[in-house]
Amino acid sequence: QVRLVESGGGSVQAGGSLRLTCAASEYGVHGYTFKRWCMGWFRQAPGEEREGVAFIDGEESRTISDFAKGRVTISRNNDEDTVFLQMDSLEPEDTAMYYCAARLCVYGGVYRLEFDYHYWGQGTQVTVSS
Repeated sequence: QVRLVESGGGSVQAGGSLRLTCAASEYGVHGYTFKRWCMGWFRQAPGEEREGVAFIDGEESRTISDFAKGRVTISRNNDEDTVFLQMDSLEPEDTAMYYCAARLCVYGGVYRLEFDYHYWGQGTQVTVSS
């Protein structure tokens, strides 16, 4: 079992910024270093389906969903087993629970679909007021 713990959510006004952190642990039981894990950030607003925000593989190739391009940056620190989501120019439409997800990188490139991921955190709430 891989344990993922998100933090950094909160309430901000439109135009503000937040930096979310996902700390991974217990992945070592699978026999792989953190660098072998592909990571993703997803979000889910009330009444909406979960959608992908940003994704990163172990070699730090990144993909940002279209709605977030120019406002969101994903990064990782393989020495500290963490993944970050920097969000700028936040809008009320960004209000959602944000989840970190993980899976082993099997082939080159990122994974962008929810069902690709095997492990999930509990989420951190982001609320943006106008």
